[in-house]
Amino acid sequence: MPPGSPLGPSARRNVGQSNVDLLTVELGDRAYPIVIGAEVLDDLGRRMAGHLRTGSAAVITNPTVGGLYLARVESALRTADFDVTTVEIPDGEEHKSLESLARIYDRLLAARLERSSPIVALGGGVIGDLAGFAAATLLRGVPFVQVPTTLLAQVDSSVGGKTGVNHPAGKNLIGAFYQPRLVLIDIATLKTLPRRQLLAGLAEVIKYGAILDADLFALLERELAHVLALDDTLVRHLVRRCCELKAMVVQRDEFEADYRSILNFGHTLGHAIEGLTAYQRYLHGEAVAIGMAVAARVSCLKGHCNRETAERITRLLERAGLPTGIPRECPEPQLAAAIAGDKKVASGKVKFVCIEEVGRTRFEYLGAPELAALAVQ
Repeated sequence: MPPGSPLGPSARRNVGQSNVDLLTVELGDRAYPIVIGAEVLDDLGRRMAGHLRTGSAAVITNPTVGGLYLARVESALRTADFDVTTVEIPDGEEHKSLESLARIYDRLLAARLERSSPIVALGGGVIGDLAGFAAATLLRGVPFVQVPTTLLAQVDSSVGGKTGVNHPAGKNLIGAFYQPRLVLIDIATLKTLPRRQLLAGLAEVIKYGAILDADLFALLERELAHVLALDDTLVRHLVRRCCELKAMVVQRDEFEADYRSILNFGHTLGHAIEGLTAYQRYLHGEAVAIGMAVAARVSCLKGHCNRETAERITRLLERAGLPTGIPRECPEPQLAAAIAGDKKVASGKVKFVCIEEVGRTRFEYLGAPELAALAVQ
């Protein structure tokens, strides 16, 4: 550990001493490794060859990420005897659609991929969700590898097997649980991430601290400037810790029957806000930040946490440069209608994640009109 590291003793215990950290998502015969390190992208082909049959493979990416990293990924795969087909999907949440999915199917079927042929997602959450759903459904299922290049994807969406596309009626309404065979996280890719994308990903890191790890939350409060400066040691710890927490939740409740719903903190309102602003105004993490701040306030209004806890969460989000207020484009009636269309609504109620204190949550079952009314107070 370098002198002057911002990590405290408990954090240091979680950081590996080699050039990579290795975690395992324990799901029986579907267990898979998470590899975390800096400048590990060129090792992708070798690591895939250790888990998967070589031969044909596909890479799904977007033009921005492809321009930065596609050549390295293709070279790594070809060196390991994979024959690569690449599909580029335009940037943006609006392209996480059935139309983009059809384009992927057309290209991969034309390339004659086989059931043993892996699909590699190279990019952020949109690419990961799209490529994962394509892998889950093409030929009734082909292997899937996540190579996340955004902070949000590295700490959250690349782990756990949620895949899917959006529909005009709502976000992620079409999809499947489909676990990857390997997750390879190169934190060096964050150096090329636009600052707005970095901050959006930080919202998910804050989420994990808020719902599961008070020490992580306190570390973010204490060392936010180092996080934003992308201190390598600190970022590696944060990515690893979030992956550990996500793996723990997924291992306990893979298909979101109960406990995994804890990860929806901020997401019910965040998804509604994304939809009402046509996926144009906010990045996913920005909308989730608003959802978390509002969820903390709702928790306080319902008597589940004190005012200081709610203010502490909002204050950290604002210090991180994230939005915390519901926009004018989301008045109460429209917000209620958007919440009612959420895929997690059951018997007219939302299983809403409330905060009791930093690091501890509870569920509250709320109707969409009640939740919308509380949200805009």
